[in-house]
Amino acid sequence: MGIGEGWPPGGGGRLFVAVTDDEWYEYLRSRPQLREVNFWSPSPRPLANLDPGDVVLFKLRAPRNRIVGGGVFVHFSVLPLAFAWQVFGEANGAASIDDLEHRISRLRRREGENQAGAGEAIGCTVLADAFFVHPAAGVAVPADFAPTTQRGKGYRADTAEGRRLADAVWALRAAAQGGAALVAEAREPAARWGAPILYRPRIGQGAFRVLVADAYERRCAVTGERTLPVLEAAHVRPYSQGGEHATRNGILLRSDLHRLFDLGYVTIDPDNMRLEVSPRIRREFHNGRHYEALHGAPVARPAPGFEPVAREHLAYHRERIYRAG
Repeated sequence: MGIGEGWPPGGGGRLFVAVTDDEWYEYLRSRPQLREVNFWSPSPRPLANLDPGDVVLFKLRAPRNRIVGGGVFVHFSVLPLAFAWQVFGEANGAASIDDLEHRISRLRRREGENQAGAGEAIGCTVLADAFFVHPAAGVAVPADFAPTTQRGKGYRADTAEGRRLADAVWALRAAAQGGAALVAEAREPAARWGAPILYRPRIGQGAFRVLVADAYERRCAVTGERTLPVLEAAHVRPYSQGGEHATRNGILLRSDLHRLFDLGYVTIDPDNMRLEVSPRIRREFHNGRHYEALHGAPVARPAPGFEPVAREHLAYHRERIYRAG
């Protein structure tokens, strides 16, 4: 995809101008290396009815009242605050989980809601390819954007106002990131990008973890374990060996099984979707009865709406990573 193809979206693509927390914006503007961000909200409600590839724009509150950046929508999920911090860290727009918790609590008090705690759920809008600019370089808010708007307003890129906004934001993004950086992006292998849509966002590790967790309904695909902090998104074909950050290359596993899977002591039969446990576990570690009992266990498929693991990735793991007897 070339520099001007797809960002901002053309045709039927959408842009959503979102009212943005000033502290979140200031923190992330000072850290331009964080390209994947969590545009969180204190409530578990979605920001809007967005599709992957839609563009979310960051509008500061009055008196600055300018559009100062944006990102490409990847996925929305309701996550415990502690897990959101574990996955995204500073990409939540905060220096620490305590800072994040304090800010969410303050916003909830202002809105008359319960205060936040580490186990409380927050709405997480995962954005890729985020960029930020100084307010002085920002884009004017559309004339029909009411000052009383609380969350934001959507625009279609095939309307006059939407096209004007899209063109202005494209110029803003190009200036913020530099032409050379965008050319480098366009030359990267297609496998590093998300599904081919109006714009193919770069899917990062954080988005991958959340997508895979939601695809498997936050249960280990082998054991059914539901304790979220010990569940991990495993790459079937390692990222270092050409695997992508995508549900077609991911499976949710309990942390110990994830480790064994990465090391090749367990694999998944691509034909019958059952777990295989290598006899080398017992031979090399003089134990392993717990894992031997899982040999032949069925591996869950993802929930409807999520792409299943690709057979070629399963075959790659079984043939290239698995330590057969």
